[in-house]
Amino acid sequence: MLKVKFWKSSNSLSLAFEFSKVLFFVYCFLISIDLMGSAFKASGVGFAESIMQTTSNPFLSLIIGIVVTSVIQSSSTTTSIIVAMVGAGTISLKYAIPMIMGANIGTTVTCTIVSFGYLGHKNEFERSFSAAIVNDVFKVFTTIILFPLEMYTGIICKSANVGANIFTGMGGMQLVNPLKMIVKPVSHLIARIVGNPILLIIVALILLFYSMSKIISNMKGIVMEKIEKVLNKYLFRNVIISVLFGLAFTALVQSSSITTSMVIPLVGAGLLTIEQTFPYTLGADVGTTITAFIAAMTFGIESAIAVAFAHLLFNVIGISIFFPLRWMPIRTAKIIGRFAAHSKKQFIIFILIYISLHFVPIVFSIFN
Repeated sequence: MLKVKFWKSSNSLSLAFEFSKVLFFVYCFLISIDLMGSAFKASGVGFAESIMQTTSNPFLSLIIGIVVTSVIQSSSTTTSIIVAMVGAGTISLKYAIPMIMGANIGTTVTCTIVSFGYLGHKNEFERSFSAAIVNDVFKVFTTIILFPLEMYTGIICKSANVGANIFTGMGGMQLVNPLKMIVKPVSHLIARIVGNPILLIIVALILLFYSMSKIISNMKGIVMEKIEKVLNKYLFRNVIISVLFGLAFTALVQSSSITTSMVIPLVGAGLLTIEQTFPYTLGADVGTTITAFIAAMTFGIESAIAVAFAHLLFNVIGISIFFPLRWMPIRTAKIIGRFAAHSKKQFIIFILIYISLHFVPIVFSIFN
């Protein structure tokens, strides 16, 4: 009896310690966001103009979002950087929105890499590869519709501004103030110690990447073991439960790459179907937008909050369009999966095309 009580007590202490680590790294994340804002402001008009010139081409902004997120594999990190730049006045919301669209596409690469584990098994690879790219297909379809629509009408930009205005009008700024009081003293101290704005951006980015990776790894360790036990039994019984689970789990671990890639082996093994997991990935897309709101609260200004709303709106509008038409991305992903799994030659051709779509356009855009 004493052993059982001791085990429960030590287990509770261990859990409390893990959560305290998560809170510490969330605090570090908030400091990194504030540092980036300070660094962008201190960099002067020249630096701001150079960034504006780079992002004044909406298509290039879209590609930058894809490439950066494909490399760092975290749309949460990319959108946090975008929030910092908009909050500092370095870029406008209008040119930040294409970057957000690109970030949503770029984050899907992780799932594709996970599916490569089944390369030696044709049927398993076809299933897992189809499941891996279905979210990519969904986001590409959404971007194909929303990118030109946004360029001509500014629907996301206008809606995001309205959402941010309502949020701040309801007292959102007052809710943010205590957070700023906690973050600002440490942020200002680091800024004074570092001094140079460019160096401060580097320090902020290092802190951002490190804190985000630690938040993800610690939350993964806390919840993953329990989650895996109930995935198939309870959480994929119907589409609504799958969507809500994907949303809640991603909001918790703050990485859609983790939440979506963890179901790929289950599809590859035939335990789940792509029809079951697709709604789950849509929920994950919404869940990952929480990070942008946390980052925006660090600034506590309307333009930064508008970025977070734009990120949310992109995914919500996309889901509104393609959830009723989910057969379209699912069927497309299955066709591509069948094509890739049919022969090594076709697979190599597809991978070359896939890499080109993610990375080559940035080179072309820069030199033209």
